[in-house]
Amino acid sequence: MTAHACDLMVAMTLHSTATRIWKHLTPDERLTAAKGFFEEPAPELAGAALGVLAKARHMRPQAARSLAPDAQARILASVLDPGEPLAQGLLVSLHLADRRPLLAAFLDAAAIPHDNGVLAEEKEPAPPLPLDKARQAVEALGAFPSTQVLTYVNTLLLQDPERWGALERAEEWLAP
Repeated sequence: MTAHACDLMVAMTLHSTATRIWKHLTPDERLTAAKGFFEEPAPELAGAALGVLAKARHMRPQAARSLAPDAQARILASVLDPGEPLAQGLLVSLHLADRRPLLAAFLDAAAIPHDNGVLAEEKEPAPPLPLDKARQAVEALGAFPSTQVLTYVNTLLLQDPERWGALERAEEWLAP
């Protein structure tokens, strides 16, 4: 059996929450996400992240705040349940940190305008992605590890189930 086939057998699960996705990431993936998060912390999540750090290491919030970003990232990466909003923010950071080529390839294949894998802010809700475009976009990601593809697809589904609902079938499109 090829390494790619083994990768598919292990990873073929979409999760119902960002926290569940977070728990299934590798320690290296969680560290990459946490480092990306602390490089550009989302203002609305920064306080929650410091609270998680303080709780994880039984320290005062002031002490958690004074840690170097690398130390903050290592601690946060070790927490398996950072809470749903923070887990969502960490998943976004993971993809923006080192998976932009995957994002760009997906969006290009789906014919969705973007800037290096980042969607523009939209004034009105975007229409749902048609099933044929969803399949085409997922199948265009064959050069990327299936675990990364499914993590991305799952993250999109959780962010906006109406727009990305067709991606619920991504597992079958990736099957060997």
